[in-house]
Amino acid sequence: MGVQTTVVFTDLHGSTAVFEGLGNALAAQIITEITIWISQQCVQAGGKIIKTLGDGVMAVFTDPFEALDAVVALQREHSRRVMPIPLSFNLSLRIGLARGEVEMLDGDCYGDAVNVAARLCSMCDPSQIWATDTALYALREPTGVRFRSLGSLRIRGRIEPCTVFQVEWFEESGSEALTMQNSSVLGSLNSEHDILGREIRLHWLGTSRLFHSFDLPIQIGRMRDTDFVVNDPRVSRIHARLEWRNGSIMFVDTSSYGSWVRFTDTAPILLRREECILHGTGELALGASFSDENGSVIAFVVY
Repeated sequence: MGVQTTVVFTDLHGSTAVFEGLGNALAAQIITEITIWISQQCVQAGGKIIKTLGDGVMAVFTDPFEALDAVVALQREHSRRVMPIPLSFNLSLRIGLARGEVEMLDGDCYGDAVNVAARLCSMCDPSQIWATDTALYALREPTGVRFRSLGSLRIRGRIEPCTVFQVEWFEESGSEALTMQNSSVLGSLNSEHDILGREIRLHWLGTSRLFHSFDLPIQIGRMRDTDFVVNDPRVSRIHARLEWRNGSIMFVDTSSYGSWVRFTDTAPILLRREECILHGTGELALGASFSDENGSVIAFVVY
């Protein structure tokens, strides 16, 4: 029987641009120094390095508390280390965590948690940490950290979906205003896309609107002066808000009858004066569940 272990994958987002801009020799030196530093930090925190993967690191922790503390510390310190680097060469860190039984063989690590942690690392955005519910089970939120549910996600190569959380990390003061989510979208500052790295398109009946992260917060409701109007008596006057928070787009229900959020291929999530991070593609049912064929359903896409 395998040993219960928290598997951690880290990945440097933006390494391709660094190689293109600085040349192979210098880029390889910078990325190697960072991966060595990440490995050292994991070992000092109680982890074991399984392997380095070019611009990534795979580590395992027996203690889930140590694993959580390690990845939060990695994000905080790494963000400070790369802040002086120009935007086009900014190497943000992505981290995925999963916990389960693993088998060690010839110095390598195998098991479902390995596959899930690797996939979460590749799915999350720059400067983010995504973790399974099992990796966070019985853990309290440390100072300056918040667990945000992403719902049930499909993981490639896995039959059953996983319940996933974003581990939101803040500066150690705990102030949201000092959140280090630099979401370093690479390329020209004159790009037509939002340089903060997030846009969301809402579509309801014949109405389609694109909102950038710098447009948020916006209001959704049946009042004419809301930013996205849904004319349905079951929809509250101001039914919900979209907020830009910690590098993510947050759906905040403020309604009388609730809202339902459904991501692609997942079960709906009911929100009553609660909130949920929007990601990928999905739908929002306002005031009536998805089972009500006459209900108002907004399709969304997060870019």
